[in-house]
Amino acid sequence: MATIAVLGAGKIGEALLSGLLHGGRSPGDLLFTERHPERAAELESAYGITGVTVAEAARRADLLVVAVKPQDIDPVLAELAQALRPSSLVVSLCAGLPTAMFERTLPEGTPVVRVMPNTPMLVGEAMSAVSPGSHADAEHVRQVTDLLSCVGKVVEVPESQQDAVTALSGSGPAYFFYLVEAMIDAGILLGLPRAVAEQLIVQSAVGAATMLAEGAGHPVLLREAVTSPAGTTINAIRELEKHGVRAALLAAIEAARDRSVELGRAHEDSEQA
Repeated sequence: MATIAVLGAGKIGEALLSGLLHGGRSPGDLLFTERHPERAAELESAYGITGVTVAEAARRADLLVVAVKPQDIDPVLAELAQALRPSSLVVSLCAGLPTAMFERTLPEGTPVVRVMPNTPMLVGEAMSAVSPGSHADAEHVRQVTDLLSCVGKVVEVPESQQDAVTALSGSGPAYFFYLVEAMIDAGILLGLPRAVAEQLIVQSAVGAATMLAEGAGHPVLLREAVTSPAGTTINAIRELEKHGVRAALLAAIEAARDRSVELGRAHEDSEQA
């Protein structure tokens, strides 16, 4: 089996390692890099996976997952460029950074696949979108899809859509958490204990998401099924529309997309400077 190295063992990197182990990978087939020695020791103890340097990972791994923050990418790419084997596949989980940026730095012909995951990877329910770079083919995409399937669902999109994916599903969990937080506060305002309000809303969210995931109907039809004439729900919907909640969500997601574009352009400008 291929050796996989995860470069950057933060929350997402650790979640991927954990998912790979639960998916049947042997600890001996996995490597990770971590710049903080105490963190590296913690992960080695917890998972039995060996922590290595970026250069050693480049020499030993067949597939390398770059899971560092975008602002930390330059030194990692510099080390990879010096030691990467010609046949290695590089997978980027770095928000906003295009495959072309990796391809300019890494050895000529290196296949790169860009991925936008999200934090539900921590519980094995990620939504990840993959896009091949100019040197990656269908087999490379299949390998990355198999890799990520152990921590959730995967869809392939053109790289031109990755900024939109970042805004929608990459940042998406934060929107849901924000909405749940507000609904819990509303429950408290109405006189419910916080614990009861939280249980009511969280389970309602789980149930609603399950209905959507299982194909119980289009969101509009499911909402209409709860909305009786002159009932409580239609009064609530009227207030949401009056306060522009739908328009605010559209604007928020557009703003997130624009920021993702800015991150990519900022890094391109710094390379050219």
